[in-house]
Amino acid sequence: MKNSELRHAIAAEFGAGYGGVLMRDLALRGLDGRTGDEALAAGVPARDVWLALCRENEVPRERWDGVRLPAPRD
Repeated sequence: MKNSELRHAIAAEFGAGYGGVLMRDLALRGLDGRTGDEALAAGVPARDVWLALCRENEVPRERWDGVRLPAPRD
């Protein structure tokens, strides 16, 4: 998962505004208490951040694959 895909999945699942708050302010147990933004800055893969957000926010497992980005336009 690329960072852009992570941001897209967060916006689709939580909404752009609230998703930004989660990434900036929510300390994630699965990431040693770091926020999503802190984890990304420390080199944690975007997929691991996404999964930690899903677990922390009790997102149903069937949505853990996130939302795929639309295909690029020609």
